[in-house]
Amino acid sequence: MSADGGDIWDVQVKPYLTPIFAYGAALVILAAHVVVGVLLTASSTGVIFRTADQVAIAMVGAVIAAFVCLFARPRLRIGPSGVAVRNLFGYKLFPWSEVRGLSFHPGARWARLDLPDDEYMAVMAIQAVDKGRAVESMDRVRTALQRYRPDINSHHP
Repeated sequence: MSADGGDIWDVQVKPYLTPIFAYGAALVILAAHVVVGVLLTASSTGVIFRTADQVAIAMVGAVIAAFVCLFARPRLRIGPSGVAVRNLFGYKLFPWSEVRGLSFHPGARWARLDLPDDEYMAVMAIQAVDKGRAVESMDRVRTALQRYRPDINSHHP
């Protein structure tokens, strides 16, 4: 722990393109629902939309937009305490004793943290869609892994 109470992290990685798309999509979804809610007052079919219905349509848009924003959440942190992975839902800190390596298999959408007993944890912070940035992130992460766990080799899948 640092003096201000936060953890010390040597490497922090976040996706680059996915948050841009997620926030953009969330904005479009929310705007569309608000506009539809405002424009729906009455129709020629005799259906009458009350204010509560209009607000509900906007709120549904807000809920969907909030869910889409979760795709901007992934993060990978590496420090003396271990490897911390945050994906869409949840956060987990893996102590160095559990880390077996980091791999990015051909055709995979994101990297994975290799764990004991052939288990792994998806690392959505390093995504194939980021191309060169993903390669750079993998290099930074592998350098940090080598510092804390020189006994593992995570350079091959």
